[in-house]
Amino acid sequence: PMNYLISESAWDQILIMLKKEESIYHKSETSLRLFIEAIYYIVRSGCQWRLLPSYYGKWYSIHKRFIRWQKKGIWEKIFSFSKKDPDTERVMIDATIIRAHACAAGYKKNGNQKNALSRSVGGFSTKIHTICDGLGNPLKFILSEGHVHDVTQASALIEDINNSQVLADKGYDSDDFVEIIENQACSAIIPPRKNRKIKRNYDKNIYKDRHLIECFFGKIKHFRRIFSRFDKAIFSFMGYLNFVGALI
Repeated sequence: PMNYLISESAWDQILIMLKKEESIYHKSETSLRLFIEAIYYIVRSGCQWRLLPSYYGKWYSIHKRFIRWQKKGIWEKIFSFSKKDPDTERVMIDATIIRAHACAAGYKKNGNQKNALSRSVGGFSTKIHTICDGLGNPLKFILSEGHVHDVTQASALIEDINNSQVLADKGYDSDDFVEIIENQACSAIIPPRKNRKIKRNYDKNIYKDRHLIECFFGKIKHFRRIFSRFDKAIFSFMGYLNFVGALI
């Protein structure tokens, strides 16, 4: 018998969503689960597609199906389905660097910027900007080049957030961003930078909860296809990220 890697509770939720999706075809629940398990194996192990164990099926067919689902927005829909009733009384934002393998380069000539890849002092990399709810569950991902400053994507991360406490580290201590937070009826729980002439007060006890987003980054980096980027195209990497975000 097949040893499934995805827990039964997680699979039950994924299946509920997929049964509602009319744009995909599957012969049976068993074949559908085998395909999802194959994607999980690829994301968790980080192996090359050609090295996918044969009992999952033909690697080339599974890869093509993964890409089709990403173009149809299925992985994003699975992620959205997993975000039911988030705890947005308190949210936290941050970003993490993902080192890109050399094989991620060369999708198109001069196409690294469009695919959220850059070469800098830290090496060839991508940055994942994330917002999590009060329980440390992800709500949104934005990908950028590795050298892009965290605060540049901050307003986009919180654009749908209102009446909340926004937790972030001092890298987000910007007058413009704090103003955006307050205009959305939120409060900024952000420690002031050392070079501020007038220090802004913040609740240090509430700020302690920011560790939850660091814990989330630790969780996604157990998945080797997230920990190191091998994909040339941004939509492939985002597909993996949405899938892992839904599982967590």
